[in-house]
Amino acid sequence: MKLPFARLSAPLPLLLLLSSSASVAVFAQDASIIPTNKILVVAREYTKPGRDHSAHEKTEAAFVSASAASKVASHYYAVASLSGPQRALFFYSYPSFAAWEAENKAIGGDATLTTALDAANVADGDLLSSTDESVWVLRDDMSLNPGFRVGARYEDITQFRVKPGHDKGWEDLMKLVIAGYKKGIPEAHWGAYQEAYGTPGDGFIFITTIKSGSDIDSMFASGKRFEAAMGEDGMKQLEALEALCVESETSNLFEIDPKMSYPTDAFVKADPDFWKPKQ
Repeated sequence: MKLPFARLSAPLPLLLLLSSSASVAVFAQDASIIPTNKILVVAREYTKPGRDHSAHEKTEAAFVSASAASKVASHYYAVASLSGPQRALFFYSYPSFAAWEAENKAIGGDATLTTALDAANVADGDLLSSTDESVWVLRDDMSLNPGFRVGARYEDITQFRVKPGHDKGWEDLMKLVIAGYKKGIPEAHWGAYQEAYGTPGDGFIFITTIKSGSDIDSMFASGKRFEAAMGEDGMKQLEALEALCVESETSNLFEIDPKMSYPTDAFVKADPDFWKPKQ
């Protein structure tokens, strides 16, 4: 694992993709929100057939134990795929690149921790077919009510790749989408991130935390509210911009896995029975 992307499956219309990463938030209007950091580092681990779930949780436990024994280890949380290829994503977040650098230096200076992590990596590697890492930067102007909703058990991650040279069209498209949600579904929420390192280019991901399956049902029923807010002319403009600037779009669902996570104190205090259940 160990330093953090988000890969996502079947293409859907832009409206549904942003619904899936937004309108689910109706459940969380009164829930606590853990603020989102500026820098998101994502590690992906693709597991071999039959080596996911409990087998992967077992090898990941070594990372959690090593981290808990150190004062400088990275905090992170993990999600496991419910769609697309079998994989786990590990999310690390930082207020700045300087903070990420400082943490990496501290970890490198802890010989006990690095030895334990090296051993854990060898055992974990036997379960994996491939790994990769990427770095993303929060786009406040493309986010809506961002933050991790306490009580979430799932995440929807939607990825868009913008056609080269069409950044302006993409920004205009997002302004339309956000205005439509603010008018028609103001409780919607998502965090939008633009790639910085580790991916082919022109990529954006939209992450929403989800409490239950019923909220996913609500998500797919919310499109009419958005269409009503946009109006016929607005929808035509949105569709034209989408055709102009969007190269691809994919979406996947993940389940948050506390057994593979080493969450921050803020996460644990907000939802202790989930992150640190009593044995």
